[in-house]
Amino acid sequence: MAFGRLARSIPARPMSDINVTPLVDVMLVLVVIFILTAPLLAGSLRLDLPRAQAAVPGVSGPSLLLELDRSGQLRLDGAQLSDAVLGERLADVAATRPETEIQLRADAAVPYGRVVELMGLAHTAGLARIAFVAETAPPAAAH
Repeated sequence: MAFGRLARSIPARPMSDINVTPLVDVMLVLVVIFILTAPLLAGSLRLDLPRAQAAVPGVSGPSLLLELDRSGQLRLDGAQLSDAVLGERLADVAATRPETEIQLRADAAVPYGRVVELMGLAHTAGLARIAFVAETAPPAAAH
């Protein structure tokens, strides 16, 4: 029985095309990562702040940023927490730095009663300086 040789008579030529499939896979993974992390990059809540013509930015001394959105989500310096935890944290701050100012950013749709509750929590904790954050309103048109 005769067996033929399995070796090729013509040597294989080197491949001169670039395989882009791995590149496309990596790019798609990066796009998915960016899509998922983009909302997390926003450091604060998106709030529809009330507008006032006399709103001027300014902070003097130590301050805490307290944010409340229309759904009731509460954040203190970017950390989401409940009312009970907020009271404890404010009491801790008041014990070490009683002159700390609370900058309250509340959405325009938040009921006034809820804002008063937060003011009461701060006052009970021993913090009396509260600043209301608002956007500057455009000047009224003269009639």
